Amino acid sequence: MTAPSPHAIGAILLTIAMFYGFVSGRARVEIISLLTISAIALGLYSFPLPGQAPTDGLRLAFEGFGHYALITICALMILGRGLVTTGALEPASRLLTRVWRFNRQVGLLVTLLLAMAMSMLVNDTPVLVLLLPIMAAIAANGGMAASKTLIPINSAVLIGGMATTIGTSTNLLVVSIATDLGLPPMSVFHFTPIVLMAAAVALPFIWLVMPRLLPDNSVAAGNEPRRFNATLRLGGTSVARDLDIDGLQKLLPPEIDIRAPQSQGRLPVSGTHAALEEAMRVLGATAAPAWLMDRLHDGYGRTGEDLTVVELSIAKDSGLIGRGMATANVAERYNVALLGVHDAKRIRYDTWGPLPHPGAEPVFGEGDILLATGAMPDLQAFARAESLLVLEGAKELPRTAKAPLALAIMAGAVIPASIGVVPIAISALAGAIVMFVTGCVRFDRIGRALSAKVIVLVAASIAIGRIILDSGAAEWLSSLMAIGLQYLPAAAVLGAVMLFVTILTNFASNTTAAAVGTPIAFSLGQKLGIPVEPLVLAVLFGCNLCYATPVAYQTNMLIMSAGDYKFGDYTKTGLPLVAIMIVTLSGLLVYRYGLY
Repeated sequence: MTAPSPHAIGAILLTIAMFYGFVSGRARVEIISLLTISAIALGLYSFPLPGQAPTDGLRLAFEGFGHYALITICALMILGRGLVTTGALEPASRLLTRVWRFNRQVGLLVTLLLAMAMSMLVNDTPVLVLLLPIMAAIAANGGMAASKTLIPINSAVLIGGMATTIGTSTNLLVVSIATDLGLPPMSVFHFTPIVLMAAAVALPFIWLVMPRLLPDNSVAAGNEPRRFNATLRLGGTSVARDLDIDGLQKLLPPEIDIRAPQSQGRLPVSGTHAALEEAMRVLGATAAPAWLMDRLHDGYGRTGEDLTVVELSIAKDSGLIGRGMATANVAERYNVALLGVHDAKRIRYDTWGPLPHPGAEPVFGEGDILLATGAMPDLQAFARAESLLVLEGAKELPRTAKAPLALAIMAGAVIPASIGVVPIAISALAGAIVMFVTGCVRFDRIGRALSAKVIVLVAASIAIGRIILDSGAAEWLSSLMAIGLQYLPAAAVLGAVMLFVTILTNFASNTTAAAVGTPIAFSLGQKLGIPVEPLVLAVLFGCNLCYATPVAYQTNMLIMSAGDYKFGDYTKTGLPLVAIMIVTLSGLLVYRYGLY
């Protein structure tokens, strides 16, 4: 075997340096990615590849920013954001809550299956972001501890994301690089059956064994969510008008306490913010006068400002002290609706007990927390004028009227691509544009849909993949691997490639592992006489087997604090799952492509 060229050595050293930068955590991912692109640009400008001009090196370094794979990834991020901001996925949330109340084990199984299904078409991160508060609420209400459910759910999300070409940005990157190298394009569901069969093998371990391997960290969880006193205004057609307290309590979430019988269409209650929202949905009620909520929604339609729910703490010099909901005139003065109040000191009356008399209302005091909604500029003006502190955790109300439209747009983007009518790059970009035009995603909020880290990471990964290939590094590395793999059966070769990429993705970046592994798979297939497609799929699958470390993928980091996990919790549950998936997927690839 010949020695690698100087350019190949430089490409390999740069890749190792990038891996080390990601693993060490001494610099942000964005900085390391930009430094990598800069090093490629400067290196190839100063020392061009044989037969190329210095400007060709600049084109190679920066072409990732205009690559169709990156455009597709950004478009899919926007589509996923549209589903979140319109609340299109909230019916699934409500279904989960009901199932968990019926049975814990059934609830966990349904959650795992739902997580897999959603992440096949929606990026993994929004799916997990949607499920995190649901699981926290279920744990707080006597369900299984969040520390026992979040790693299994994250694993299910990652497996679901592996099942389609649009499930993760990494899948798109592998497929795009492979297409650039000459592999025929893959449809959205090209390898879905293989992943679903592997998922069926792994599911019993994720469902029944993983929770037993994880600690119960519920004691270390945060404080209970605040409870707010509120008065629900029942609509004229609300079923609650004809029910007594016992009948109402059966309809309402367990977190809701009824503080007095409903009178003239008003029902005094107390509960968490999430429980109040669910109670309003079930009863067809509002926590502020209906005319005020209609006015706020009309204002949203005219100004384009999203309605936001915030918690406001009353300072000692606030003019609201000593006044109540009705006497503060907040709606008339600030165009803000007060939904409830959390009595911080609980000394003016018993917050959790019945009202002193039917017409009583809370009297605001220092330290009380108001639950308010309105356009953010109005809420900020209200806070400044009345000496209120805006607490963290402001939540924009979903544009529920547009939820069916967002689902239709997502279907219109995915279905044509899945049946091969148009490339996913075209349909996803068209869908993103329609999301903007219809107002499902606001153009001035595009920063919330797109991740700068993902953008520069994908661009750097495309550049490093090109330099690995063009410099001859992929050819040399594949020759080195071929020496050790040439006498092994096809299943062992596929498993070795998958394991190699899995190690890279668990200790560095899965996108970088994809960029390095895909060209190597091409070269290895030519040397060993194995079809390229199963080797490329082995790389794609390996890039998604990121269960064993918290730094392997961003969703792993998202659940770390929520579950109070340690590094060992990931390895204890992730390594067996990696082994199960590698063995199963390798065997399925051998069977699917007849590599006996």
